[in-house]
Amino acid sequence: MGMALVTLAAIVCGLGLLGLFAVGQYNTLVALRNRYKNSFSQIDRQLKVRYDLLANLVGVAKDHLESEHETLDAAYSAGAKAAANPGHPQAITDLVAAEARLRDALGRFLAMAEAHPGLNAEGNLSRIYTELTSLENRICFAREAYNDAVMVYNIRREVFPANLVARICNFAAAELFQIEFVEQAASKVSLT
Repeated sequence: MGMALVTLAAIVCGLGLLGLFAVGQYNTLVALRNRYKNSFSQIDRQLKVRYDLLANLVGVAKDHLESEHETLDAAYSAGAKAAANPGHPQAITDLVAAEARLRDALGRFLAMAEAHPGLNAEGNLSRIYTELTSLENRICFAREAYNDAVMVYNIRREVFPANLVARICNFAAAELFQIEFVEQAASKVSLT
């Protein structure tokens, strides 16, 4: 009877330690998932500021570049409506596609704006362009922080023994936010 009690106690202690270990792995995965979602919220905040700035840009140029402001306005609308749910890979894919359309439209818009002499007479376009360039740098840094957080999360959910907990608790892989942003296209255009 004494040996059976010791064996039972050892089994219960072993299962308790295993349970604590699994809870620790689960909590780590939750913390890492929350970290990458928080990193994405930084990108999302910067994108909203950019969409507001682009609305100002469209407003400044409406009277001067009638044909191109519609292109930029359409791309802006698509980007502003893109899903911003970093926990769903399709949402990130949609956002990346919207950002690519916006980047292309903005590049064409800025090239036309530079060629139009009356557009920057008041300096508004130059000011908005400067703010946009600074904002694109902040978006790039926020994107790098997000991608770093996603990488740490994805590595953690793939290594043993956390991968067992991730599989049981449905911790899906996070999608990286990979796109060449407007700062590369915009850096080729000088409005000053």
